[in-house]
Amino acid sequence: MGLLFAIFLLGSVSSAQLSAVNVTPQQNEASQPASSPEGLPGDLLALPQGKSTVIGGTITDVDPIADRLNLKVFGGGSMKILFDERTQVYRDGVKTSLRDLHANDRASVETMLDGTAVFARSVHILSHSPQGECQGQVTSYDPGTGDLTVNESLSNESIRLRVPAGTAIVRKGQAASNGSGGVSDLVKGTLISAEFVSDNNGKGIASQITILAIPGSAISFSGNVSFVDLRSKEFVVADAQSDESYKISFDPSSFPVTRNLHEGAHVKVKAEFDGTRYVAREITVD
Repeated sequence: MGLLFAIFLLGSVSSAQLSAVNVTPQQNEASQPASSPEGLPGDLLALPQGKSTVIGGTITDVDPIADRLNLKVFGGGSMKILFDERTQVYRDGVKTSLRDLHANDRASVETMLDGTAVFARSVHILSHSPQGECQGQVTSYDPGTGDLTVNESLSNESIRLRVPAGTAIVRKGQAASNGSGGVSDLVKGTLISAEFVSDNNGKGIASQITILAIPGSAISFSGNVSFVDLRSKEFVVADAQSDESYKISFDPSSFPVTRNLHEGAHVKVKAEFDGTRYVAREITVD
């Protein structure tokens, strides 16, 4: 659905350093290797295509033979992340080498999907406690304790956060409400984005939660179709307003216009989020 990505931004590192918008950290011209005819340094392969995601945690193991590190994600769960010569490494903002990756380092890792594997585009090693943000789907919330569990989409691991009283809770595109009123949206299946700080024990304390979609809610999309599969009764629309891609399920018998649906077509869709997917209720092909 194009919206299930986990992003952990570490406090003292700038957005430019983190490359959270697919911008590779710049090098000095003198240190750049000669470019190949395709514009890539030396014989390096092109980086995987797609949106990058920054994940924060503690490195628990580095395997230089398999070119892989294990990252214990703040809030719970762990991930295996691949790296190679294309991976840029920084320690407190200063560029260093892959040899500087060690177990027990706190780090933010800018990741991209390379097929089904998670690849490290850059690793930022930090000496301080982080702030962060995660996106995923609520699996449980206890209003008595404030404990919130989110299924983080990239790693499919559970992230546990505590939601203190008064935490700002925002419906996307609307003003914030205080925690006492907005927590009613934290039902199982709700898609959220949560900003948090990490305490000394690595537990996440939510500072703001954005509600992206609630089961049963109606959402409108407008953009170009990037993928169509009539057999599985799904298509993907790149929404122009949010700059995200969403997978839409539909019943072809209810929408004859979809017989001519093709990649590149501009559509307007009104859909309902049923807790697991977006189901089309109206489709207009321009």
